[in-house]
Amino acid sequence: MKKLSFLFLLTALFVPAWADVSPKPEMEFSFVYTTEQKPLINPALSEQIQCADNQCLESKPLGHYGIQKLYCSANGCFAVAYEFTDYQKLIITFEDGSTRESNIFPASHKLRSRYNVYVHADSLTVEPTNIVPDLGAWARKDALFSLIIILLLELVAAAAYLTYTQKSFSILFSVAIANVVTTGVSWVLLSWYASDTAFLWIFYVLAETLIMRLMNLKKLKLKDAFTLSITINVTSYSLGMILSFWLAELIF
Repeated sequence: MKKLSFLFLLTALFVPAWADVSPKPEMEFSFVYTTEQKPLINPALSEQIQCADNQCLESKPLGHYGIQKLYCSANGCFAVAYEFTDYQKLIITFEDGSTRESNIFPASHKLRSRYNVYVHADSLTVEPTNIVPDLGAWARKDALFSLIIILLLELVAAAAYLTYTQKSFSILFSVAIANVVTTGVSWVLLSWYASDTAFLWIFYVLAETLIMRLMNLKKLKLKDAFTLSITINVTSYSLGMILSFWLAELIF
C-alpha cells in the first residue's frame, strides 16, 4: 500500500507536464540548388510558418519556444516542435539578400521526417523524401544531452524509490543499462516510425521493466520492476520538460 501511495504521489506531481527531452516532432531539410549560383542560407532571417489549412489562410511563425525552433546552418535546416500543424511553409533568406518562399506542404505524421528543398531562381519547392539518414543523428548534441539528462533524472528517481522500499542499490546498474538501451533505440530507430511521444513512453516503460527484471531476478519481482519503471519514467518525462526549456540553447 505504501508503494502505491508513493507512486500515486509522484504521478500526481509530475504527469501533467507529459513531455521530456526525448525525440520530439522534427523536420530535416536538405537544400538542392537548381540555379547556377548557390547562395548560403542566412539563419537569422529564415523562418518556418505553421498553417492551419492547405491555403495557409491562417498562419503563424513556428517561433522559438523552449526547444521549438527552425535551426539553420549556412547549408541546411531542421525544425523541432512540440507539435507541427498539418501544413507548413518555409521562408528562407540567403546571404546574397534574396528571400524565397516555398510551396505549402503537408507535415508528416511521424516524429521525424525528411524533405528536399529545391532552390529555384525566385522560389522554393519542398518535397518529402523517404530516405532515412544514417546513424549520425545519434551523435547530434541534442541526442547526447537527452541521454545524459534522462539517465541522471532516472538514477535519482530510482535511488529515491530504492531507499523508500529498502531494496538494494545494486539495482541502479540495471536502471542505467535499461536507460541507455531504450534511449538509444528510440533516437536511432523508433523515432523515424513513431507518430507521437506517447508510443515512445509506453516502449520505455515496458522495455525498461523487462530489462530491470531480467537483470535482477532475485532482487526485483515483476510488479516491482514495473512500479520502478513507471516511477523513473514519470520523473524524467515531467522534469525533462523543465530542463529542456532551461537548456535549450545548449542542446541545439
